[in-house]
Amino acid sequence: MCLILLSYDVHPVFKLVIAANRDEFYDRPTAPLRAWEDEPQIVAGRDLKGGGTWMGVSPGGRLAALTNYRDPAALKTDAPTRGNLVTAFLASEMPAYGYLAELSVSADAYNGFNLLVYDGRELCFFSNREGIVRSIAPGVHGLSNHLLDTPWPKVARGLKLFRSTTTRAAASRENIFEILRDRTHPPDSQLPETGVGIEFERILAPIFIDSSIYGTRSSSFVSIDRSGKLEFNERTYNGEGNRNAGSRTRRISFQIKTGAG
Repeated sequence: MCLILLSYDVHPVFKLVIAANRDEFYDRPTAPLRAWEDEPQIVAGRDLKGGGTWMGVSPGGRLAALTNYRDPAALKTDAPTRGNLVTAFLASEMPAYGYLAELSVSADAYNGFNLLVYDGRELCFFSNREGIVRSIAPGVHGLSNHLLDTPWPKVARGLKLFRSTTTRAAASRENIFEILRDRTHPPDSQLPETGVGIEFERILAPIFIDSSIYGTRSSSFVSIDRSGKLEFNERTYNGEGNRNAGSRTRRISFQIKTGAG
């Protein structure tokens, strides 16, 4: 995942709303949103190379979402896959804060990551580049490939559009997907310097990325309302590694099962 916009405990209808884009190389094999046959407590898309996922939910109302921390100079070739950090939380019954606190002990083994976890009661954040477990206060937040609420141009623009949509009585799926399709390019003077060079910084700068070999593979909209209804919408692009392919939208909704972990 390369962009996450979230509204937590401020909307009159929804306890939590998340809009997110996953950016990846087009040739990396991926399965779309579904309940996993081998892990029935996980509802998510799947990275078929690493075996984990970038964002998922559970029937008990748990949610986890991951972004990479962009730091190419520090990449480890033998690091474990970060996608398993999401699935391990969804499969567990640990409180959000406790899970991240335990993870922090071994987090340096992984390449840079940011992890959001929600256990139905508390939303927490941890980055192994910051090293601090944070309990997230109610509000609207943005995350890309740096720390939570770092005002990269795509985060700032995304939050402006997201706030406008999520302050309405109902958050429309199509309005959310329209935000996630935004291709506005900021000026070079606003771009971060993350070690990938100015040309790639330009490619990575918009909310929706489109280049010859790398781009936005899927957009997601997850909502949990105050009655316990969870809805997960995923719109996939380039499912066969073809950036000119059409999109497909999948939707899974269910009433959260209390006591289901």
